[in-house]
This record gives sequence, C-alpha cells and structure tokens, in this order.
Amino acid sequence: MHETIQVLIVEDDFRIADINRQFVERVAGFTVLEIVKTSEEALAYLRSHSALPQLILLDVYIPDSAGLSLFWKLRQEFNEIDVIMVTAAKEVVTIAETLRGGIFDYIVKPVDFGRFEQTLKRYYDQTHLLASRVELDQSEIDRLTGSRRFHALEKENEGELPKGIDQITLDKIKDILQMDDGLGMTALEAANKVGVSRSTARRYLEYLVSIKKADAQLKYGDIGRPERKYSP
Repeated sequence: MHETIQVLIVEDDFRIADINRQFVERVAGFTVLEIVKTSEEALAYLRSHSALPQLILLDVYIPDSAGLSLFWKLRQEFNEIDVIMVTAAKEVVTIAETLRGGIFDYIVKPVDFGRFEQTLKRYYDQTHLLASRVELDQSEIDRLTGSRRFHALEKENEGELPKGIDQITLDKIKDILQMDDGLGMTALEAANKVGVSRSTARRYLEYLVSIKKADAQLKYGDIGRPERKYSP
C-alpha cells in the first residue's frame, strides 16, 4: 500500500488556505500537515521538524517575503521537497523563474478543483513510480516529462488533415525539410526530392507553415523574381 503524501500549505489568506486544504484532502493519497501564513513560519516549521512534507503549495505573495525570495530559500535549503505554485501571479517573468527553479506545476487562482485534482494525481503517480524503480525506460521517462502526451496530441492533430493533404506525402515533405542546410528550400527543390509536382509540394509546405511546423521567407537573388523558401 502506498504511503500518504504529506503537504505543507503556505498561504496568508486563511480563507484560501482552508479551500486549498479541503481540495488536498479530497484527493486520495494526500494529507495536509500544516498551514503557515508567512515566510518566517514556513522556514521555522521546516527547520524544526525532522519529518518533512513531500510537497509544498506555495503562493508568490507572502507578506514578509519579497518576490520569489521564499521560493528560492526553499529550493536552496529544502531541495528535496517538491513545490507547486498556487498563486494569482500571472507575470511571465515570475512563471519563467519558477519553472527554472524546478516547480512541479503552476496553478493560477482562483483554483479550479478539477485542474487541482489532475495535478495532484499526476504528482502521486510520479512520486510512486520513482519510488518503485531503480531505472526507467524511455516510455516511462516520457510519461514523467509529458512527452508522451505531446506526441499523442501531435498525432491527433495530424489525423485531422484538410482535403488534399495525405499523411504519407506530408511525412516525406517534413523529412526533407529536416535535412535543410540552413539556406531554406524552394517548392521546386522539395518537389524534386519527394517526387511530386511543384504545386503539390507548395501546397504541403504552405500547410506546414499554417500549422507552425515550418517557416517561409522570401529570398532575393541577383536576377529574377524572389523565391519563397521554406525551413523547419
């Protein structure tokens, strides 16, 4: 039987803190150890207890902590504890900094329980997978990093192809684009490599541009009209 994952909530608003506690305790396998309101209380609690929580739910806006100073203190002193940001802060610079600091997830207030539950279940699965193995294969690593989900979405999107685009030819066009030497490739060059007409190659290349899988730029030569060149 799996052990219960213990959670510390750092939130200065007692009403939101209680909502977060209720949310945590609605998810099987989790329990709240303590709720603290300030940076001083959070650090004092962690420094005085030998049994540390596995997970911290952390707000950015803590009264006695400027910016992300508490976050970085936690990363430096208690790096073995995972952190999920639960905050109203939506600034890109803040989100980027916490991502660089290795957060597990970033949830914006007001918190939707379904979104919250999804994150905790994913954390639960990851924690117990890591605890049960000495090594992981690639598919398991993809599961942890989310790569499997992105591959699935990519395949799903590719399955909804517009009229006049087939998967086999599309894959060939994508493959030859990946061999681009950095100078870009015209529709005629792509057509010759794949074995289709110029107009067909252009149609597929423009489709890749439309779904942001390729870039197109006009290249001006010494003589004649500018050429539209494509690159991955």
